[in-house]
Amino acid sequence: MSDTIDYGNLMHNAMRSLIRNVLLDVKDNGLPGAHHFFITFDTSHPDAELADWLSDRYPDEMTVVMQHWYDGLEVTEEGFSITLNFGDAPEPLYVPYDAIRTFVDPSVEFGLRFEQKDEEAKGKAQIDEDALPQTDESELEVEEAPAKAAEIVSLDSFRKS
Repeated sequence: MSDTIDYGNLMHNAMRSLIRNVLLDVKDNGLPGAHHFFITFDTSHPDAELADWLSDRYPDEMTVVMQHWYDGLEVTEEGFSITLNFGDAPEPLYVPYDAIRTFVDPSVEFGLRFEQKDEEAKGKAQIDEDALPQTDESELEVEEAPAKAAEIVSLDSFRKS
């Protein structure tokens, strides 16, 4: 038994559970209103599955947009699979929750950022307003997310008055 509580790991698990619950609801009911997701994930994660041409083009990470067209969304305890359209080429993906670096719903200015598991930042997760894209995307796209320094954002900024 440890002499400390691993809050960072507990927070990671809670945030991944939140993503899973959101995706389960979308699987059952579709995307409501203007909701859409930007999901950045580690393409080199050993359990991530994507077409070779995508992993060649995005060897470290890529951001997918789940908005107007997607197919075959399946949600499990470990990750989710989905088919997305990449330039008129539907491609299946499997994204383990452990591979997710950011999960953003710009329609409601909600974002989660998972820190990289290195020696100093292992187990930290936070809500990060800076992860919110500033563009209004109308089609599914793939883009590389720029590297950003970690920044702590107060939860009070997300509370409604």
